[in-house]
Amino acid sequence: MQIAVLLYDRFTALDAVGPYEILSRVPGAEVVFAAARPGPVRTDMGSLALTADAALSEVAAPDVVLVPGGPGVTDLLADEPALDWLRRADAATTWTASVCSGSLLLAAAGLLAGRRATSHWICQDVLAAFGAVPAAERVVIDGKYATAAGVSAGIDLALQLTGRMAGDRVAEAVQLVVEYDPQPPYTTGSTATAPAALVESLRESNLVVGV
Repeated sequence: MQIAVLLYDRFTALDAVGPYEILSRVPGAEVVFAAARPGPVRTDMGSLALTADAALSEVAAPDVVLVPGGPGVTDLLADEPALDWLRRADAATTWTASVCSGSLLLAAAGLLAGRRATSHWICQDVLAAFGAVPAAERVVIDGKYATAAGVSAGIDLALQLTGRMAGDRVAEAVQLVVEYDPQPPYTTGSTATAPAALVESLRESNLVVGV
C-alpha cells in the first residue's frame, strides 16, 4: 500500500510528519514523500526541510494521498501541474486526505465539491468558496475524502485512517506505541474554548498558518 505525502515550499512540518508517524507504522504501508521535483523541501518556518524522494510524475497511482497545509498552499491553488496530479492520483486512491489548509488544495482541484470537509479554523470561508461544505470538526470523513482541522489534528486523522485500513486493534497499538495521550496545559486549542480576544488577535496577525 503506497501512501503519498505531497510536499511543497512552505508546508507546515507537523501536518506531514504527524500523520507520517502514524501511517508509516501500518503493516504493509510504504510512505513516499513526493514533490514537483525530488530533493529537500523547506517548511514554513524555514529551519527544517524534508526530502522528497520522488517527483510527482513518478507517483502515478498511490493508494492514499495526504496533502499537508501551510502558507505555501496559496501558491498551489492555481498551479495546474499540482492540481492535475491530485486529480489523476485521486482516481486511483482508496483515501484522499488533507491536514489543515491542505483541504483548500483538494477543493481547488474540484475533489471536495458538495462534500463536507474541514480545515484550519481561519480557512473555513475559503473552503466554502471552493465549493466544499465547511464543518467545524476536528476530522471529517465524507466518502473516501478525509480532512483534518489545524496542524495537530492530522494525528487524529491518521489514527482514524489506520483504524479503517488496518482495524481498530492495529490503530490502538500504534496509538500506544507513539503514546498519543494529549494533556495540554491550556484550553486554547479550539476557537470554542479560547478567549474571543485571542481568536480575533490571531485573525489579524501573521501568526496563523493559512491563506
